[in-house]
Amino acid sequence: MPKVSVIIPSFNCELYIAETITSVLNQTHPDIELIVVDDGSTDRTREIVASFGSSVRLIAQQNSGRCAARNRGIRAATGEFICLLDHDDYWYPKKVAAQLAVFERYPEAGGVYSGYLPWHADVDGRYPAPETIDRTAELDEVNEELSGWIYHHFLIDIYMLTSAAMFRAEVFDKCGAFVESLSYSEDWELWLRISREFQLISLRRPMTLYRQHPEQGFRVMRDFDYRTDLLERTAQKWGLCSRDGRCVTRKQFRNQLATYHISFALGHLQSGKRSIAIHSFFKAWLVCPLKLKALAYIPAALLGWKPNY
Repeated sequence: MPKVSVIIPSFNCELYIAETITSVLNQTHPDIELIVVDDGSTDRTREIVASFGSSVRLIAQQNSGRCAARNRGIRAATGEFICLLDHDDYWYPKKVAAQLAVFERYPEAGGVYSGYLPWHADVDGRYPAPETIDRTAELDEVNEELSGWIYHHFLIDIYMLTSAAMFRAEVFDKCGAFVESLSYSEDWELWLRISREFQLISLRRPMTLYRQHPEQGFRVMRDFDYRTDLLERTAQKWGLCSRDGRCVTRKQFRNQLATYHISFALGHLQSGKRSIAIHSFFKAWLVCPLKLKALAYIPAALLGWKPNY
């Protein structure tokens, strides 16, 4: 039985951390090393983690950011395989075993990622019990389209959720870990690097619940568009094709960049930052001149219009 190291970076997550830890301890695979790296929490997170006793290895550090906490856990891990689980997400009991079975079928793969489902609270803030969520829409099979050499797919979207992935430990030895200076899209940046060097396998069955709540990092509007910057720099460095020759066309890539620029602009327009929004609308048109709606948004923004969402 291979050892699987599970790394949970935690910060002020007293509401959810116990459920996340329990979902790891309830895995059917017997040999799991669970490491929680607490990144300077000021609430009861450390106390809750410590209450699990020797089942969990707690590493405490001063607040240094999520990437630093993940990297600390990767350095401490002793398993043949490594998982990175966010402190508020949830695993179904057979998640680890299912991914290990895929690794046996695809020994050339560096990583296996399962499907996932967004986990929404009801109007009273309660999340439905995981066992009540219907997962029958997807079968226990590999998604061939999003498997293999999939760097070109990651130039379009981030299909692999951090909490849903498992990697061979050697992947981090060869590709490195998270760039700690990045405050956003740090996982996407790492997946792009890994997908240049290793094949990745996509398992259709959702094995992870991705908890949705207002404190999530992707909901914070930033003044700099890390997403489009990352994709533009990556394409300039490595091009648009994977190792097996599969590619995205330049038209597809530029159209997606424009879509992301528009999304970034609409978010800032909704929050009242018109100058950032107008600049991003213009950038969307520059990278994809056929997206005339990007230009059409500019006079609307100047007149004070805001998207209603």
